[in-house]
Amino acid sequence: MSHLEMPDQTHGVGVFLELRKRLQTGLLIVGKGVASSPADVTVTAGDSSFSVRTPGGELSFALPAGVALEQGSCIPTPAGDSCGEELHFRLRLSIAENSKEDASDSMMETLRAKETYCFHCQGCMTRLLEDRVFKRVLPLPNGNWNALVDDWCCHPDPFAKKLLPRAEDCLLGDTFLLVARDDSCEETLTQEMNPVGAEDGQDPKKPCRRLALISCKSCSSVLGEAVAPETLKLYITQVVVESAFGDRKLEATPNRSLFLERTIAARLLQLSNSLSTFHFSVQTPDEKAFLLLWLLNSDSITASVAQVRDGGESSVSSATRALKVLYTACSDAGSQQRDIVASWEVNAIGHPVVLPLNVCEELQRVIDKSNSTLPASMRRMRSYEVAYLRL
Repeated sequence: MSHLEMPDQTHGVGVFLELRKRLQTGLLIVGKGVASSPADVTVTAGDSSFSVRTPGGELSFALPAGVALEQGSCIPTPAGDSCGEELHFRLRLSIAENSKEDASDSMMETLRAKETYCFHCQGCMTRLLEDRVFKRVLPLPNGNWNALVDDWCCHPDPFAKKLLPRAEDCLLGDTFLLVARDDSCEETLTQEMNPVGAEDGQDPKKPCRRLALISCKSCSSVLGEAVAPETLKLYITQVVVESAFGDRKLEATPNRSLFLERTIAARLLQLSNSLSTFHFSVQTPDEKAFLLLWLLNSDSITASVAQVRDGGESSVSSATRALKVLYTACSDAGSQQRDIVASWEVNAIGHPVVLPLNVCEELQRVIDKSNSTLPASMRRMRSYEVAYLRL
């Protein structure tokens, strides 16, 4: 199969909703297994919610604060090639003037100097490091800055020396943190050398090198790398960083897929806003492209219900903010996908987003699962596949 361990099947649509906050419009899709004609569907607006009544039952959608459906705005619209399976409706939204996007609580946005933080393994929530108070929290140059030096300089790389943190520093990369080791590391972390690069001979131009992988001693999850004897590189998908003070309580075992999805979605949005880019190349540490992501829009509010309950029972579903992305897997054998990958590579499209190989595989499974739950009419655009990443 072209996609990682994903079954070759998709779920039939019950009810799917996508609202566009900036455009103040929405699309409601109802599967014909739920309602056979537009006359069978009644949409009623409420205060930051609305309901969809069908012969199979009633669904209520809770909307984010400041977002409401305009009463009477639901209009049937052609479903194109999917008219045999789906009913489509266009909606209009009312957005409150004081409505604001929810502030991100991702670690890359909230880390501050002179505050105390604790570091936990995301897999088992074991505390990894002693509580830290950073004197400095500084951003590193963007992920591909080193590759651009050859274009800037006519002499050997003047920046070849690694940028490493001091004892009380935290350096922020695109997908990782650099922090100094402490005495607790001997009790909580393990280290193992792992070869990466051209050991298989497929690309002899890239030398084979070895990474010192850092893992959690309690659950064996790979957390990052030892980039120097006293420096740890911890990936943001592998650790939970929380303030040591305050009322917020850590979950015993956070849902891995949801944590990964929201962490990556938040980081893509931050990078897109700061770099004014919408194309991302998810890569392994040996710089091998794994997934190509095209951020289509960041103002979507989505909800999906696979089946509507029979017997007239009412159920409630919350609509959540999400990124809409087009994607293709670099391992996909299709000719169109190979052309996309080649075009991105030749034209240097895609800001690098480096993650461990197992995390790249996890991310592809999350994205493929999102794609499989979409209505048939929403799963592809041009030669790309479509997915939503929840924020």
